[in-house]
Parts: sequence; structure tokens; C-alpha cells
Amino acid sequence: MSLESDVRELWQRYDDGDLDAESATVDELDQLDAFLDALEAGEVRAAEKTGSDVTSWEANEWVKRGILLNFGLRETLAREYGDVRYHDVLPLRDTDDLGERGTRNTPDGTVIRRGAHLGSDCIMMSPSFVNIGAYVGDGTLVDSCDTVGSCAQIGADVKLGANTLIGGVLEPVEDAPVVVEDGAALGAGCRVTSGFVVGENSIVGENTLLTPRIPVYDLVDEEIYYGHLPANRRAFTRFVESSLGDHDLFAGGAYKPAVVALDIEDDTLDATRREEALRE
Repeated sequence: MSLESDVRELWQRYDDGDLDAESATVDELDQLDAFLDALEAGEVRAAEKTGSDVTSWEANEWVKRGILLNFGLRETLAREYGDVRYHDVLPLRDTDDLGERGTRNTPDGTVIRRGAHLGSDCIMMSPSFVNIGAYVGDGTLVDSCDTVGSCAQIGADVKLGANTLIGGVLEPVEDAPVVVEDGAALGAGCRVTSGFVVGENSIVGENTLLTPRIPVYDLVDEEIYYGHLPANRRAFTRFVESSLGDHDLFAGGAYKPAVVALDIEDDTLDATRREEALRE
């Protein structure tokens, strides 16, 4: 049987109530371990791009179900990481493969959960966290105080500024997770949540919130988008007038956040260019 068929068969039994953490056998847990190994190797992914457009990302439901099975079919155990004792269904990811592929994770606080993929020539600064099912492409920088959520898909040569939150979307399984495409750069303090997609080579200003509920006013296409930022844009937060007018509790109108997207200018590209010496 293939890995996908193994996961689908286990899920059906689990969903029918015929399989749980107490009844799971060693062979069945070995199947889940093989699935996690494939995630870590980047052989399977929680979402894939099915077309050329930024909106064409789709979830791989069977992959997300495989991740959920690792919670449903495993017991919570006491574990140790350095001098820290913690309780979880999974150990942390083995990092022996990182050095041979040129990927660095600095000490005292870089946490990579089992089932997460880190590509070659990545840099992961402490403290930072990459959750199960996340995919981090080659040459990407995960800076200090960053979180990459479960199933998030981060492309190659991406720069995540310090204190950036990439949300996770594990359930419902049919929903695509947060995606940051190749070459994008997010300034410090950005938040990307609820399946939002950042198009390739786009540059996002610091402290910008990107979520499907906040409109993107694209001044290049002269369109308003929800749920994605097109490729090759420079984006930042602005506040626009809200439909809520004057109120007894405050004077004047109310405002709500929005995102404005423009063409990328040369000086913006200079400010975000990669330093190859960091990856040699």
C-alpha cells in the first residue's frame, strides 16, 4: 500500500470509532512515523499550488488527516529536551540532517516539531518555532521570535522578519493553510493568518496584519482582494473609514485596518536584498 492509502485507511477506522490511542498497534504507529518522515523530507505537503495564480493553492486533505491521526492515535508522554521536561504526543524533530544541508538553527530556543520540513541553507534564529506539517523552503530565514504554524507553506528564499507570526490551519482539513510564496519578505511584527496567501517576491511592511477579513487595495490592478496579496507587490497597513459613524462614546468617525499594495520600487528591493554571505 502507498503512504496515502495507509493514512486514508487509518483515518477511516479512526473516524468510525474502531481505532484509538489505546488500540493502536506498533505497526500502525510505524505507519504514522513513516508519514512524519515523508513530511520532514518534503516528500508530501499539506498544500500544493495547482496552477500559476496565487489563488490556486489547495489543501491535501489526506496529509492533514495524517497529522491529526498523530494526535488521535498517540498517548501523551513525559519527554525531555535538554533540561526541560515537557508532555506531548510527539518528540521534537531530529535535527541531525540540518548541518549536512547547510541549514543552521541557533541554540537556546529554536524548536522544530516532529513532521516539519526545513529546506537546505535555511537560517533559524532563536527563539523561534516551526510546527508540525509546516514546510520551510530552501534559503529561507526564520528570525528571532517567529512562529511558523502547523501546515503553513513557506517558499524558498523568504525572509520572515523578527517577531512574525505565520498562522496554522490544521482544521478543517479542506481549508488551505497560510502560504508565503518564493522570494517574499515580511517585515518585523507581521501577522499572516487564516489561510492568507502572500504572492511571490512581494514585500510586506512591518506590523502588517494579513487575514482574509481585511481588504487588500491593490493600486496596480485597481482591484480589492480578500485572502491574498498578488505577486510582486509592496504592501503596508493603512486605515480606512468604517461604516460605523458618530457614536455617543466617541467623537468623529471610526476607522478599520486595510492593506495597500503598490509596485515594488528599486530602493525597496535594495532594502530587502539577501546577503549571500549568510548562506555560504
